[in-house]
Amino acid sequence: MNELPLDLQILNTLAGLLLLISFAMLSQRRIVTLVKLLAVQGALLCIATLLLALRTGAHHLYLSAVLTLALKVIFLPWLLHRLIRRLGVYWDTEPLLNTTGTMLFGVLVVVFSFGLAQPIAALASTATRNAIGIAVAVVLIAFMMMITRRKATSQVVGFLSMENGLFFGAMSATYGMPMVVEFGVALDVLVAMLVLGVFFFQIREQFDSLDLKHLESLKEEQ
Repeated sequence: MNELPLDLQILNTLAGLLLLISFAMLSQRRIVTLVKLLAVQGALLCIATLLLALRTGAHHLYLSAVLTLALKVIFLPWLLHRLIRRLGVYWDTEPLLNTTGTMLFGVLVVVFSFGLAQPIAALASTATRNAIGIAVAVVLIAFMMMITRRKATSQVVGFLSMENGLFFGAMSATYGMPMVVEFGVALDVLVAMLVLGVFFFQIREQFDSLDLKHLESLKEEQ
């Protein structure tokens, strides 16, 4: 039985750490810690992209790594920390599911993700195709965090974590997307963050809270 090359072993380890970070985010209620975990997730993506660039010699992956470092490790966490300080929102309220139930459901999501990704991994020709299941799990866990959290800031962190999972999935299946597409996605995420920042302040001004349950009380004007 041939032993995996060292770079693939490191990539698989990074994939496992990405999944562990997703579970940590799922159980975390302190929003500042959520943002720090998001930055760590971005750093792991950056390292994985660099390793894959060294393995394949694909020059566009170096640009992807730089873009990931600048946007997902530095700028977006800095912007979220700034919004948290300005809005004074440091803790999420009790989620729709308790922590135990959420983690158990997360385990079921992981099992489902590996079953869902198995046909895709069988068709992929990349050396990192075994990590596709982890990428799907990261996406679904992030989506789960979005629908179980009440604070708008936590849901935005879930949205950004979902984008990280999609990026990792594309990298695992096809060694990354074309550079034009990656720049387009990065621009979309940046614009979305700026719009959501304005949205945060509007919610806070209207309801003196970022709990989205207050939006349920809105009625259409007759």
